[in-house]
Amino acid sequence: MQRGLTSDSIAVRPAAEAQVRRKIHPDEWFRNATLIPAVVLLVVLTLYPAINLLMMSLSSITFSHGEQHWTFTGLDNIRHLLTDWLFVVTLRNTLIFVVVSVVVELVLGFGLALIVSGVPRAKGVIRTLMILPILVPPVAIGSMWKLMYNYDFGVFNQLLDLFGLDPVGWLSETRYALASVIAVDIWHWTPFIFLILFAGVEGLPREVMEAARVDGASIWQTVRNVVIPLMTPALTIAFLFRSIFAFKVFDEIFLLTSGGPGTSTEVVSLHLFKVFFEQNDLGYGALLSIVIILAIAAFLVTARGLAWRVS
Repeated sequence: MQRGLTSDSIAVRPAAEAQVRRKIHPDEWFRNATLIPAVVLLVVLTLYPAINLLMMSLSSITFSHGEQHWTFTGLDNIRHLLTDWLFVVTLRNTLIFVVVSVVVELVLGFGLALIVSGVPRAKGVIRTLMILPILVPPVAIGSMWKLMYNYDFGVFNQLLDLFGLDPVGWLSETRYALASVIAVDIWHWTPFIFLILFAGVEGLPREVMEAARVDGASIWQTVRNVVIPLMTPALTIAFLFRSIFAFKVFDEIFLLTSGGPGTSTEVVSLHLFKVFFEQNDLGYGALLSIVIILAIAAFLVTARGLAWRVS
């Protein structure tokens, strides 16, 4: 030990060094300071609508002479929700729509990503052609598919007529309507899944794939034991994003069926639209919005946990 160096000075030195390390560099202060306005703005734009929505859900709102009139109703909207059989129907339709469309889109998008990744040439051209359905405006999609589903002159019924089969009311019969809408959604959004997963497949380490081939693994074994585990983050991201979009589906169903025939294709977003803008029941609509947000969050958390366990 050096002369004059006591045990007390040795104990003080680590504390002094830790204090020096805790000092924030001026650049870090500046970075944190510049983030504060954005954080404050985000909190304000998030908290205020949430609080306002909660207050609306406990009130009855009417309009008179261009002014709003709020009346506190307590739990009346919740009692209405518990007796709203239509909300149960729309929630069931939404869950069927989300589960079927997202699962099929993930399978198709993942398969297309693997196929296109193995193409030696023209990947850019194929990728460009694949994303065309995403670029089509929803109004054009609704009009185009409504013509294709037409009972009298639609292309699908013309194909059935070629095989001597009777025409089908794709959008006018309850047993076909929801499946027909799901088919349109699959056509529209599979390219979105493909783009996410194609980027992930292209980023896979080639040496791992080559090692699997050298070990004699078949294509299915390579995909199951190598590709899918490595693609878990990309698959999870694609699933989460697509599930959120699917829960909020509105334009396709509104343009194709408007929720009919009956309530066979009415989903929660369409029901919410009708409550807000056709029935003018803003308080109950606000409560429905809160319930839908909580339902989406619960579904995503549960599905994400199951996905991680399976992987």
